[in-house]
Amino acid sequence: MRRRAVGTVHRRILTTAVLGTAGLLLVGCTAAGQAGGESGSGGDETVKVGLVYSRTGLLAAYGKQYRDGFMAGLDHATKGTGKAGGHRIEVTEQDDAGDPGKAVSAAKNLIGKGYKVLAGTTDSGVALQMAPLAAQNKVLYVDGPAATDAVTGVNTYTFRSGRQSYQDILTAGTMLGDPKGKKVTVLAQDSTFGQANVAAVKAVLEAEGATVGSVLAPPSATDLTPFARQVKAGGPDLVFVAWAGATAPALWTALDQQGVLSAGKVVTGLAGTASYPVFGAAGAKVSFLAHYFPGAGGGNAVEKAMIAGVEKEGGTPDLFSTDGFTAAQMIVRAVEEGSATDTDAMVKALEGWSFDGVKGEQRIRAEDHALLQPMFTARLKGVGASAEPELVSTQPMDAVAPAAKPSAG
Repeated sequence: MRRRAVGTVHRRILTTAVLGTAGLLLVGCTAAGQAGGESGSGGDETVKVGLVYSRTGLLAAYGKQYRDGFMAGLDHATKGTGKAGGHRIEVTEQDDAGDPGKAVSAAKNLIGKGYKVLAGTTDSGVALQMAPLAAQNKVLYVDGPAATDAVTGVNTYTFRSGRQSYQDILTAGTMLGDPKGKKVTVLAQDSTFGQANVAAVKAVLEAEGATVGSVLAPPSATDLTPFARQVKAGGPDLVFVAWAGATAPALWTALDQQGVLSAGKVVTGLAGTASYPVFGAAGAKVSFLAHYFPGAGGGNAVEKAMIAGVEKEGGTPDLFSTDGFTAAQMIVRAVEEGSATDTDAMVKALEGWSFDGVKGEQRIRAEDHALLQPMFTARLKGVGASAEPELVSTQPMDAVAPAAKPSAG
């Protein structure tokens, strides 16, 4: 991949991780996308897009949010015409159930049938298996909610439509004091996602003089009390929680019951709406970084379009709706300004592209394909079913941009 010098300037930063929450839900199997626009390559080739994501499994709720946002974004970006740059976009959905093996098998099958574009990927472990396929087969791959930093800059053909863990950490840094001499514990699942958060927190805070340790729980664990006790016994000044999936309610119950939330500062990511009641009165004890929640974008025109599009089809806008919507915007851009058949032209059309997104202005950094985007901090107001997020601050995309790295090619 072409490598460019980068002049991104980073101010002093601190930390956190990410929470994910629970759900179940289901979606259909195959869908025709809508498209539109002009320019790009000529001809009337059909652009086949494979949407590989968690329709079932632990992250099914996130997969549904992504899928619903994608369909709304495709309709918006193509103005409902069914075409982009004169080409019909055909979308086929595949369920990976959060299993890298299933995802790779589905991707290979789609590529063998002539698909030039793959998108989706709810799970970080899956994304790390999908990205090499993109390079090997020269297909455009747009990662979804999977947040592992390793996807950024991994190869020429891989992009991302969501945030990455480092952006979560930089956002959390705006809420923390001087970490020098403090003891920090990262509580996470022993998964690609969790390990990536531990590594990122270490990279940032240890350089600032903190001591960073971790407590990792198996992703399949349902009794989380022993891990909460382990965190409490360590006596940390700061606890960073990076969690995803259906066991989030059990986690927060255990942390509250074991006194972790009262013992020191706890920072985590604000997950989807299903997680809000989980905190109960404990929500007031937690500081939240936020990737997205409905209204965080300030009601800009793109956010309004996403919310309306998702609701029109019976869905509910949520945490990862924006990732799907953004992926659709990117794919339409790649076809309209690049090509329906030439993947290298698609890549060139996306590199350096600035656009109005659900969250506000966003930019695809040319040298490593990081998606620079605003991030938010929030608090939870209310208890139980009445709990809802309140925006505390918006961090501009350049203020929370991860350090640039050259692509691996």
